[in-house]
Formats: sequence, C-alpha cells, structure tokens
Amino acid sequence: MQQLIVRGDPGIRKDAVIDYDGEEQVCFSIQRQGDYHGPDEVQLWCTIGTPDEREAFEKRQYVPHWLDVESVDADALDVIAPRGRQ
Repeated sequence: MQQLIVRGDPGIRKDAVIDYDGEEQVCFSIQRQGDYHGPDEVQLWCTIGTPDEREAFEKRQYVPHWLDVESVDADALDVIAPRGRQ
C-alpha cells in the first residue's frame, strides 16, 4: 500500500483500477486537493494498493504517515477502470 499524488485529473474516482509500476493497483481512497486555493492544477492524493490489501485498508491496519509517497502526472497514469470494475 502507498500514497500516490496525481498532478492533474485523469478522471479516476474511488475504487478505480490503474496500472502503476507495471502492476494493477486499486485506488482505495482519493482526496481532491487544490480546487480553490491550491496549485494551478488539481492534485489527487490516492491511497493505492493491490486487491489483496483491501481488508488491511478497511480495517485500518496501517499507519498512513508511514506509507511511501510517490507522484506522477495524470498523463502518465494508465487507467484500466475509472470507477472500479463492474
């Protein structure tokens, strides 16, 4: 599990499936930053992980401040399913 900061809005929402670092990741939560007083473009702060990490996320069996943080441009993000698989 890790934090991913997406610069720009690729159109993803909670439970989106993305290809990040060559692996399918699920966006467990997304916080939208910068709509009003932030940078020139919006940032999405996403908690992502593999599907088998969902239970640990839901039960809060992790420390958010200790997650690795990486950032990526919205154009470089491969979106598989923008709102989760249906």
